[in-house]
Amino acid sequence: MPDLDVVAQALARNLKRLRQERGYSLDALAGRSGVSRGMIIQIEQARTNPSIGTVVRVADALGLSIARLLDYADSPTVRLVPADRALRLWETPAGSHGTLQAGAEAPGPLEMWSWRIMPGEGHDSDPHPAGTTELIRVDAGVLTLVVNGEEHLVPAGATASFEASGPHGYHNPGPEPAEMTMAISVPAPR
Repeated sequence: MPDLDVVAQALARNLKRLRQERGYSLDALAGRSGVSRGMIIQIEQARTNPSIGTVVRVADALGLSIARLLDYADSPTVRLVPADRALRLWETPAGSHGTLQAGAEAPGPLEMWSWRIMPGEGHDSDPHPAGTTELIRVDAGVLTLVVNGEEHLVPAGATASFEASGPHGYHNPGPEPAEMTMAISVPAPR
């Protein structure tokens, strides 16, 4: 697991560089992302540890995967991400967690995650931009996928896909951990 200071410095460096490459002022990015100008300044100066929701909104507004925004390594032609370099972006004391495994920009952001949700826990996500698709494969346990208020049981071995531009969440009311692999494809900004 990389040092959080290294990740915060990479986020600061990458956000500023990628914002400027796209020609966005601080105010423009704030308007596109719904993240305050002050928060963006704090992130670019590595003075804060933003929530995953904030990082997602900024990445979506820039048309980037979270992996690209948080990348703390040089980018060779083939990018291998050893298990100990994957970014755990959220976790609970009970052991639930979401780990960003990899990401790409083709044609829009594409991310791959591995998640574990402990019994009785869950994680709700803010809506993504229109056209965002999520693919989920449950590897162990049973996941309760909630999309636009409707619950869907996804057992081990099953795969679900859905448009993720509305409210959605991942929950485990069962007696054993639910483990899943998830891919998220966000359309390129227009």
